[in-house]
Amino acid sequence: MENYEVLVSFVTNILFVTVLGWCLITNLQWYDYKLSRVILKHHKPLWHVIYFFIPFVAYHTTGQFFIIFFYFAVLPSIIIWHKKLDKKLVLTWRVERFLILLIALVFFQDILCTLKSACGTYGVFMPLALAYIGSVMIEKFLFMTYKKEAKKKLKEMDKLQIIAITGSYGKTSIKNFVAQILSKKFIVYATPRSVNTIGGIVGDINNSLPKDTEIYVCEAGAREQGDIYEITTFVEPQTVVVGKVGEAHIEYFKTLKNIIATKLEIMQSPRLDRAFIHTSVTDEPHEKVTFFGDAVSNIDATLDGTSFDLVSQEEDLHLSTKILGEFQTMNIAVAVEIARNFGMSDEEIKQAVSELEPVEHRLQMIKAGGKIILDDGYNGNIDGMLEGVRLCSLHEGRKVMVTPGLVESSDELI
Repeated sequence: MENYEVLVSFVTNILFVTVLGWCLITNLQWYDYKLSRVILKHHKPLWHVIYFFIPFVAYHTTGQFFIIFFYFAVLPSIIIWHKKLDKKLVLTWRVERFLILLIALVFFQDILCTLKSACGTYGVFMPLALAYIGSVMIEKFLFMTYKKEAKKKLKEMDKLQIIAITGSYGKTSIKNFVAQILSKKFIVYATPRSVNTIGGIVGDINNSLPKDTEIYVCEAGAREQGDIYEITTFVEPQTVVVGKVGEAHIEYFKTLKNIIATKLEIMQSPRLDRAFIHTSVTDEPHEKVTFFGDAVSNIDATLDGTSFDLVSQEEDLHLSTKILGEFQTMNIAVAVEIARNFGMSDEEIKQAVSELEPVEHRLQMIKAGGKIILDDGYNGNIDGMLEGVRLCSLHEGRKVMVTPGLVESSDELI
């Protein structure tokens, strides 16, 4: 009977620690594997109390009754929590390494305690802490190796031109417009989807960047000061863009001033040749800076497309595009200026703009079953939301709008 109780306690402890580890790595994956963000900036901090603190306290206070509490309360509640998650854990190599290390540590600890009869209760905190610390050390080592490989690849492509794009709003759209227009004349590769962290960029360079690429268009995102600087000093872009800046991610940066300062870290590229900066960011003159955002006029934005005039130091242009949304004109405008900077003619640019394809889930029109759908699922800023409402108002008949709302913005704006 005693051996049976030991076995049950042994198995229960391994399961308990593994379940807590699963919760921990799920939360870490959401917050870019930064423990400080999980603890201090979690969107639902009460989860820490329900799914970690209470079970942890119960483990050390309920004694032999914890087994009942675990199998009839903790385990079912965490299974239900996991099933209801909108964003479930993705079993990447990093996650698998963490879980394997955690299970190995708790198994070794429990075997040692059982054989030596040295533990009144098996440990919980120690395996979790060691697994986290060990995982961080392993990932840092692997990432530094991976980062060196990516840097070496970039240096071998000595004629490669790199364009880095950041901003609060529109950076993915700008990236796609720049890549589409420049691809009419050059071999262009852009970071896919919304890949914009240093880890994502390093992986993309190693795994996907073709060696015959002439222009690499790279999106740079940030959740804290220093993120843009790390990306910038790694890829060393010759051309940079800072799109419109607002209170997106205000919960991370606290003030608009901090957001602007972080976005402007992109100016610290050691190979900087030309910068295009939106007028919402700064008006401080610089010999390498071209400001954009105020040179668009005569905008006609409907459900059939958008046309506008671009006033420039060079010849003024009248442009027409299938892209929906008045706010997209400034994103197209900066893409046009970059294309001019790369030597494309106005006629080439006009043709390229007329052939632009919409960015997925950003005021993308979908026609299905005789209905018109405006997919704005990835637009979480006020400009995009208001423009979506306005465009919907132009359609006669029944209208349905699906939106993620205002994501990571100020309380006043929401």
